[in-house]
Amino acid sequence: MTTPATLRTHAEALAAPLPALLAQAEHLSASVLPGAHGRRRAGMGDEFWQYRQATPSDSGARIDWRRSGRADVHFVRETEWQAAQSVTLWVDQSQAMGFTGDKARLPKAERAKLLALALSVLLLKSGERVGLMPGLPARSGRAQLDPLALALQDAADTTDYGTPPLSHLPAYSQTVFLSDFLGDPTALQEAVGRAADQGVKGALVQVLDPAEEEFPYQGRSIFESMAGGLRHETLRANDLQTRYRLRLAERKDMLAELARVTGWQVLTHHTDQPAATALMWLWHELDAGRGR
Repeated sequence: MTTPATLRTHAEALAAPLPALLAQAEHLSASVLPGAHGRRRAGMGDEFWQYRQATPSDSGARIDWRRSGRADVHFVRETEWQAAQSVTLWVDQSQAMGFTGDKARLPKAERAKLLALALSVLLLKSGERVGLMPGLPARSGRAQLDPLALALQDAADTTDYGTPPLSHLPAYSQTVFLSDFLGDPTALQEAVGRAADQGVKGALVQVLDPAEEEFPYQGRSIFESMAGGLRHETLRANDLQTRYRLRLAERKDMLAELARVTGWQVLTHHTDQPAATALMWLWHELDAGRGR
């Protein structure tokens, strides 16, 4: 039987990493877009955004005659689009994401979690709803950050490679998948295809360690999957380099084609690159996706 003391100890152990992860995410989001408060766009709403010069396609009812009376041209008063957007994230937490080719670098999973949480900070500050697959529905407000951080920190997947769940997503929402995408592509293609059929736009962020790009191995080597289910020994690892790089290029081509046919976007991000670069890309792609 679990005692209150045991439950508290377990809860404290789970929560211990959260302040550090949240602090990193807050710092990263602030460094990318300091003072950002919204993904502003003209549209339906009550809040004034800007005046713009009228065009021949604007009807007379749209002209702001008081503002136009102070100039030689006609102006239209635009309001800010205030429709909250739902963004659902999936972060691959499989064993393969625990790989790092250098002890000085964090594993791929840590970079993926940081990007997901930093993006959540930006989106929630903008009034959007953010959720996490599986099991954490999209909600708005800063109170959503703690459940997001806890879910990211506590997730455990014992499989070699992760695949996104076939979750029902809000129609015409947005989603972001963060993974190395090195496993069986069938489940990924099905998940992205189903989402696209629901009008969901999204982005695929392929997180790779530099060693997975370079394949710097020589001579006798033993390759073993992170979960231990696969093992291969060779006396001439350098002979595998060309074939390996070809297979990796084919996987990237598959991701690019999947994005092309579904209208999604794709980015390959390496763990030795600044996290801010990928975060900025995600922010702009999601913003652009609202108008596509």
